[in-house]
Amino acid sequence: MNDGSSGQGRSLHIPSFDDVLTARARIEGVAHRTPVLTSRTADTSAGATVYFKAETLQRVGAFKFRGAYNAIAALPAEQRRNGVVAFSSGNHAQAIALAAQMQGVPATIVMPQDAPAMKLAATKGYGAEIVLYDRYTEDRQAISDRIARERGAALIPPYDHPDVIAGQGTAALELIEDAGPLDMLVVPLGGGGLLGGSALAAKALLPGCAVYGVEPEAGNDGQQSLERGEVVHIPVPTSIADGALTTHIGHHNFPILRDKVDGIVTVSDAQLVETMRFFAERMKIVVEPTGCLAAAAVLSGSIPCRGKRVGIVLSGGNVDLKSLGTFLAG
Repeated sequence: MNDGSSGQGRSLHIPSFDDVLTARARIEGVAHRTPVLTSRTADTSAGATVYFKAETLQRVGAFKFRGAYNAIAALPAEQRRNGVVAFSSGNHAQAIALAAQMQGVPATIVMPQDAPAMKLAATKGYGAEIVLYDRYTEDRQAISDRIARERGAALIPPYDHPDVIAGQGTAALELIEDAGPLDMLVVPLGGGGLLGGSALAAKALLPGCAVYGVEPEAGNDGQQSLERGEVVHIPVPTSIADGALTTHIGHHNFPILRDKVDGIVTVSDAQLVETMRFFAERMKIVVEPTGCLAAAAVLSGSIPCRGKRVGIVLSGGNVDLKSLGTFLAG
């Protein structure tokens, strides 16, 4: 399961729940088993019993470490020696950089020039080489493909990769183990790695559990893709949810989402800010805008869940303090 391509033009290896279990074994003792948090205020607001999987407290501050470490650990020795290449706006970049450093593998990360300064600094701090590009005029996939080809390195995309998907699914696996049976699982959706892996885990462990993805209002390519039955491409969206500014979901992810996800909804930037404020004021935790996607949908009532046991993945907490202050004061 080491195909690092985008999946177009070749047969796809679609991961299964067995791959999630394999990933769990690879990352055990390396990735944090993050806590499951509860809030009576959240329960009252949602009219449900809500369990938050705090991937804000994962290594590098986001769930991305799971998939990154799993994908690198799965590589054959020769490719590990040649290094890995990834492209990301921030969280996957940091995750690959740290996972590669921990496993003694050279890493090159292609990042947009407008990526949050904190994420750029952290990625460099983990020892990765950074190549900057303009997300509005340049193709990050093409840049990454060229670098990987020139160096004989393995390309590990942020979401369109079977080992990445399987690794991300371990977060939902842990949530279900710790919270107990759920009626509903709600997950942020950018490229679909986290949602795809989460759906694999949820439907295997709890066949009756409804699985929902949540996108930023300005970037509903996943919602459109499910409605049309094919991967839909959109222009680069504009939203404060910088980790979900994808133009299309992954080709490895789409079959999973099509077969196992019950629905996809969207939330506005204003709802994300309100949810960030809730976490800061009431639960005393920092959640980045992208990390608030699923929670915003549940707490605002965008997904009806009254009387249900609901699991929510808080996917990350990497927001710089200046931006956080601006969001919360606005």
